[in-house]
Amino acid sequence: MSLLEAIVLGIVQGLTEFLPISSTAHLKIVPKLLGWADPGASFSAVIQLGTVLAVLGYFRKDLWEIAAGVLQGLRSGRPLEDERSRLGIYIAAATVPIVVFGLLFQEEIRTGLRSLYVISASLILVGVAMAWADRRLTLFGPTKREVGFADAMFVGMAQALALIPGVSRSGSTIAAALFRGLDRAEAARFSFLLSVPAVTAAGVKEGYELLSAGLGDEGLAPLFAGTLASFVVGYAAIAGLIAFLKRRSVMVFVGYRIALGLFLLVLLGAGVLEHLG
Repeated sequence: MSLLEAIVLGIVQGLTEFLPISSTAHLKIVPKLLGWADPGASFSAVIQLGTVLAVLGYFRKDLWEIAAGVLQGLRSGRPLEDERSRLGIYIAAATVPIVVFGLLFQEEIRTGLRSLYVISASLILVGVAMAWADRRLTLFGPTKREVGFADAMFVGMAQALALIPGVSRSGSTIAAALFRGLDRAEAARFSFLLSVPAVTAAGVKEGYELLSAGLGDEGLAPLFAGTLASFVVGYAAIAGLIAFLKRRSVMVFVGYRIALGLFLLVLLGAGVLEHLG
């Protein structure tokens, strides 16, 4: 992989990790359309560390308060009494599903599920789910101001679905949070906070395995460049999406997902991407 390819893919990762349009799908599609080799699940997971750093930077105050709340709650013997402590515990619990399913199906995630047919179907189906969730919120309005345990676990199960390429971790979790009655901006905020443990663990694991297997002639430079690009663009994407969702709905992303999914299916059906699918 050249340095230019790594930077472009880092930009794609940073932008699409937080916009609900699937980073995995775009990291598969963009190289194919540009005639590049598939970067693979390992490279994709490692450059996700850049987006993790973006979340840590953007939500540093929230994360510090959550950590302090959890420690204070544990010391007092009442870990669920404080809202910050509850949120930290709920995030930890909601991370369990994606860890379990990730370990059980890691081989399928690396191979068969990266098909463009799977990605196309996932883009469309989750787009429909997002539209349904957003419409429901428009009709009934937000009903909750704080994430409860059942809400967190529901969103956590939705996050596990994002192991399927094309689903989009942010898309599935934001849709799930909307279904549970959170407003759009709070749904995005919880989605981003929930991403930290799972994405960090996946990036560290894949990075270790990649280093153990060897980096080839290019060395660390492409990984570093891709990760840095994903951090810078990811930070901007977080700020932009939260500001956007305070005023607008997710329907623009729904339209994009469905249009992209249908476009890919047309290309695959016509045989244009047959050797790539």
